[in-house]
Amino acid sequence: QVRLVESGGGLVQAGSSLTLSCTDSRRTFTNNAVGWFRQPPGKERVFLAGINWNGGRTYNDSAKGRFTVTRDNAKSVVYLQMNSVIPEDTAVYYCASYLRPVVGGRPHYWGQGTQVTVSS
Repeated sequence: QVRLVESGGGLVQAGSSLTLSCTDSRRTFTNNAVGWFRQPPGKERVFLAGINWNGGRTYNDSAKGRFTVTRDNAKSVVYLQMNSVIPEDTAVYYCASYLRPVVGGRPHYWGQGTQVTVSS
């Protein structure tokens, strides 16, 4: 069974940078798109950024300019670089993989999430 694991979350100060990682225990990332989602306290989980099998990227407006999604297929890892974080970025961050090479529709596998808390 595919198991996605996020890491890199924690407590950071506003204005700092943070990199989240998502690893795939079954190394199924290579041909599939992967997305990052987040769920702020008391709110719904929303799409943040996604990366296709060939590196093509898609961003939500809230992520454009500050967040960058990258992937290393050799290591089966997808990253989310977060720069200039603000308190509104506080959320549980999830990665999810699609059963298709490009971002779209509903992801199939989800990680357990990693908490990011930004202090002002």
